[in-house]
Amino acid sequence: MVPAAHAGDSLLVNRVQQEQAMNLPRKGMSMAQVERQFGAPTSRLDSRGGGSAKQPVINRWMYPGYIVYFERSHVVHTVLNTPAGNNLNPQVAR
Repeated sequence: MVPAAHAGDSLLVNRVQQEQAMNLPRKGMSMAQVERQFGAPTSRLDSRGGGSAKQPVINRWMYPGYIVYFERSHVVHTVLNTPAGNNLNPQVAR
């Protein structure tokens, strides 16, 4: 018997499906490609990391509805801003 999905699991699946259906910056795109295709970000957050080769610089660009995360100068992930998520105000360190 397969266990029933939890509500959180369903929300995550829905979010992933929503992200896949949207035109968002893709993994591997350069900063220049993202800016050319999606325009300038509404803000560029302070860089994080960069203390060693194992901790590369992470840059974050905010757009309406999503945040693009770059490792050095290439996209590693794009995350939708959601009311229930913890990414509505990434400037605040937790």
